[in-house]
Amino acid sequence: MAQDSHSNTTAGEAAAAGSTVVGWREWAGLGAIGVPWIKVKVDTGARSSALHAYDVEELPGDRVRFTVQPWQDSDADATVVECAVHDRRQVRSSSGHVEERIVVLLELTLAGRTVLAETTLSNRDQMGFKMLVGREALRRGFVVDPGASFVGGRAPREVRRRNRGRQ
Repeated sequence: MAQDSHSNTTAGEAAAAGSTVVGWREWAGLGAIGVPWIKVKVDTGARSSALHAYDVEELPGDRVRFTVQPWQDSDADATVVECAVHDRRQVRSSSGHVEERIVVLLELTLAGRTVLAETTLSNRDQMGFKMLVGREALRRGFVVDPGASFVGGRAPREVRRRNRGRQ
């Protein structure tokens, strides 16, 4: 069994220790907010997870309302979500730009494991993935195989077609 050169743990040992192996991109779910499928990029370089959200509106009582668009290149199945604001953070984007973002707690199901993920709301419209899963969520029992994709399984064919804009 091959050993990871950055640690002294093999993928098999990690899995045996209760961790779930995922690839650099996966299908995930945000079922508690009505998004059963979303293709995500697993990003160990990002602290927090990030979700494409638009029409973000802060509400009284430290709440926020926003719209989630789960599909690439399609506005089908857009979902309006209202939830509590968990935090506000200064986040540096991949382009180096720093902005304050609202952070919410979302139940993320990845490779059959559900965790509570601190998730920033941002405009990811021009990005390849509508959601990033960052280190904070990954440290809750995941090991990343950067050479693999969809280790946790693929969404059903009709969902994958919808994601590509073919209804």
